[in-house]
Amino acid sequence: VVTSLGPRGMSGLRNVKMATDLGELLVPYMPTIRVPRTGDRVFKSECAFSYDSPESEGGLYVCLNSFLGFGREHVERHYRKTGQSVYMHLKRHVKEKATGAAGGAIPRRRNGKVFLDLELNRDFNGGDYEYEDEAKLVIFPDHFEIPLPNIEELPALVTIACDAILNAPSPYKKQESDSWEEEIQVSKHARSLTQQENGVRIPPSGWKCAKCEMRENLWLNLTDGSVLCGKWFFDGSGGNGHALEHYKKTNFPLAVKLDTVTPDGADVYSFDEEEAVLDPHISEHLLHFGIDMLQMQRTENGHHTDNHVQPRVSDWEVIQEAGLKLKPVYGSGYTGIKNLANSCYLSTTMQVLFSIPEFQRAYVGNLQRIFDYSPLDPTQDFNTQMAKLGHGLLSGQYSKPPMKSELIEQVMKEDYKQQQRGISPKMFKALVSKGHPEFSSNRQQDAHEFLLHLINLVERNSSGSENPSDVFRFLVEERVQCCQTQKVRYTQRVDYLMQLPVPLEAASNREELIAFESKRKEAEENMRPPPEPVRARIPFTACLQAFTEPENVPDFWSSALQAKSAGVKTSRFASFPEYMIVQIKKFTFGVDWVPKKLDVSVDVPDFLDLNRLRATGLQAGEEELPDLTPPIVIPEDTRGENLLTTPEIDESSVMQLAEMGFPLEACRKAVYYTGNMGAEMAFNWIIAHMEEPDFAEPLAVPTYMEPDLPSPSLPTTSALDNQPPEESISILTSMGFPRHHTIQALKATNNNLERALDWIFTHPDCEDESEAMSDTADTEPNDNSYELFAFISHMGASTMSGHYVCHIKKEGRWLIYNDHKVCLSERPPKDLGYMYFYRRLSSC
Repeated sequence: VVTSLGPRGMSGLRNVKMATDLGELLVPYMPTIRVPRTGDRVFKSECAFSYDSPESEGGLYVCLNSFLGFGREHVERHYRKTGQSVYMHLKRHVKEKATGAAGGAIPRRRNGKVFLDLELNRDFNGGDYEYEDEAKLVIFPDHFEIPLPNIEELPALVTIACDAILNAPSPYKKQESDSWEEEIQVSKHARSLTQQENGVRIPPSGWKCAKCEMRENLWLNLTDGSVLCGKWFFDGSGGNGHALEHYKKTNFPLAVKLDTVTPDGADVYSFDEEEAVLDPHISEHLLHFGIDMLQMQRTENGHHTDNHVQPRVSDWEVIQEAGLKLKPVYGSGYTGIKNLANSCYLSTTMQVLFSIPEFQRAYVGNLQRIFDYSPLDPTQDFNTQMAKLGHGLLSGQYSKPPMKSELIEQVMKEDYKQQQRGISPKMFKALVSKGHPEFSSNRQQDAHEFLLHLINLVERNSSGSENPSDVFRFLVEERVQCCQTQKVRYTQRVDYLMQLPVPLEAASNREELIAFESKRKEAEENMRPPPEPVRARIPFTACLQAFTEPENVPDFWSSALQAKSAGVKTSRFASFPEYMIVQIKKFTFGVDWVPKKLDVSVDVPDFLDLNRLRATGLQAGEEELPDLTPPIVIPEDTRGENLLTTPEIDESSVMQLAEMGFPLEACRKAVYYTGNMGAEMAFNWIIAHMEEPDFAEPLAVPTYMEPDLPSPSLPTTSALDNQPPEESISILTSMGFPRHHTIQALKATNNNLERALDWIFTHPDCEDESEAMSDTADTEPNDNSYELFAFISHMGASTMSGHYVCHIKKEGRWLIYNDHKVCLSERPPKDLGYMYFYRRLSSC
């Protein structure tokens, strides 16, 4: 039987007497029908543009060419864009079991097949429900429907394709990585590895390559404890290959990637065997260098477990407001997000971001335009998936209260609990975590790190359109002073959040803490149970004060002395964002490598005034440090009798750019030619020079022989009489400044980019130029005050474990978002938060 539901609303029934009739009906479309092959992802449980599924009222349509899934509202768009006409329609019917049904009975299944690996909604896994699955082919645009199975009447290719789709595994299963893990073999060196007794102890943080300044992709050699960088990758990430060079010189075969060490193991590579390997003795090998991986906190199902320290029940109760009868809320903006095994760091971050109007406008406000111009595979398009998630959270479509009749019936059950399903962000998580070693795993992560990762993705995908993450962007003025000469240097960098240290010495209950520590030591000595822990109460003003205090600059090189000296640095705000993110730096590492969280309570205020943290710039009587680059020591095996001078390059800025996909050498040149002024200015340099033939060539720096070095002031003095370098002009003009104003600024500052930028801000010599600077100049109101509207809290002992929830203030009331549950908050625990989000108050 073929049912026709035409576009004009006509319906009819056609009896097909011959088996060839169906074949003839499908003949025009046979070239477009494909059988899923190994590596093809079949999306049969989630729409690419919405959170519709086979359980939704309209079911799900799976394209028999691309294997993408579409809800009823979006399948027509895909047909119009691609011309693909044949879809498999999947529908799951869920209903309560009939009264008296035997417990544990097998659910009835229509057609003898279900959607096979289709993942069930957890709400329907209980014994009170059963389901029936229905599948049929639908041919657009006339909506011809062919019920399945129809093995005898359908062409063999169509039958094979339908069966393969129904049996396809979830597209989110890491088939490649799983098979790779199965193939990993134990290294032949693991059992007999000799480790040197050289006293090397690896600290829990602050690592960098022993041969260069790389601070990422670092590998610990398990023989001698050397920390060296890995190889360079085609996308500009990685390192300079010093770990491999070390092996070639020493033949020390095994190395472990430092940032992969967890209680469950670590990534180990054998240079001799040229592949990833297993090391059954990895815990002993790491302990040799002071890394006790077995003492690290573990996670299980998103919650904290520990073999030695029981989690503080009070933390979990207070932050989740346990024991209180919280009222669920439904509707627009009140949709929860299901926990995909330790994905609460993602859920809380996205809930807060989509409570901000600029993010709502950029993605949900432009929903139709984003969807209409999405690529052929929308599952791999960041803007499409952001719009989909935003719509899912804000539309209210997936947060509907139960019907009154359902409530009456369910209240009669003793185990009744009002259910909120939420949305499952599998497609979104798979995309934003793609290629990231941590976020692509099922381990718990740091919400702060994920927020910065997402801001980076937003910026990379906002070219030519509104960048909503600009609401967090501000400039930090860093003042570095040489303690010996008292000369100073002012620089600016871009940042997106304010990190506040936690000064434990400023605790208001210090005497109570001292008494607790005394009792704890006494109990430990006498082998008695420890006393009840005491939480340190830290005034927020003390955190702000610690932020403003000078800090020592490690390895400071004074250009005035042309030698290393003591230096101090202070930071202030050169500009203020519309939304200020404040992170309380609670997480740290113990000397034994065990990650831990400071057990503190901070009286975070509802209103925040940052006026006193405004930057002042160069003050009268201050003398600037000379604009010189420090020399570095060339390794002993470098050819040549004279040491060459090369600049110190800000590797953090280099890695920021490399993460965007630019070649590593191009990133190094960009940072060098913009005077280490931050990733943003270096990015502008890249945009201006990326078409040049030597764009990705290694940095070639003019060198000099130290004994014959002329006075460093001579070249810059003569530069005043010449036209400034075109590359410097292009960098400043790319920031929106007029060309004539840029040239004037460079000439007035000896072509120093940093000082030229300051000069532009302090010399607005025409109205047009002032308007051009309005985005970056000091246009903020005098009263830089903020109001708290959201905060993310963490429960557990470290970022590797625990659980995140967030509280958001909407329509004058606080709400708690705890995975799929959204309720009115009775007692928002503002003093136990981790990241706080402030909205700038109007200057009116």
